[in-house]
Amino acid sequence: MILVDELRAYPHTRLPFKHWSHMVSDESFEELHAFAERLGIPRHRFQGDHYDLPAFVRAQAVELGAVEVTVRELTVRMAGPRGDRVRARRQRRSAPHAS
Repeated sequence: MILVDELRAYPHTRLPFKHWSHMVSDESFEELHAFAERLGIPRHRFQGDHYDLPAFVRAQAVELGAVEVTVRELTVRMAGPRGDRVRARRQRRSAPHAS
């Protein structure tokens, strides 16, 4: 499933867009790349585990079926090493402590 988080302001960027969100897959990078291609996003825009989306592209992604989630949910569900680290950290926190 393709996920997008909420738009956030990045006022100090030199890019023409100051509000961005992130797009990830909770299944695979192959799924993510295929969806990005449908949006017309070139592969060189891949950020290692996500794509950055300005507001108008985020809206297109949602129209094509991307699911809107919080940043927290996005990082917990995302495919790849960062998602693996977040899930492992959450599991360690929720594990019962030895007495």
